[in-house]
Amino acid sequence: MHGDRADQGHRTLQYDIYFNDDQSECIVHERYRDSEALIEHAAHLGDLNEAILATGFVSGALLGEPSAELRAMMADSEVRLFTPYQSM
Repeated sequence: MHGDRADQGHRTLQYDIYFNDDQSECIVHERYRDSEALIEHAAHLGDLNEAILATGFVSGALLGEPSAELRAMMADSEVRLFTPYQSM
């Protein structure tokens, strides 16, 4: 799967799913235009998020500079935050 075009405003920049050879592990790579777009995406997940977490071990990382609102939402989250150091 490549590209989340269900996102009418194209606020989702990238949504890719990768599996290893035996499909026992999966990585979902998501990129959003801004913090607001990620917050909106999370709101749309609703109860589906519980089902996703029930599938097994789930971890996450947020790369970038989150807004104050998103940072506050992540305060009790296990999602790790990595802020920019250097870009080329």
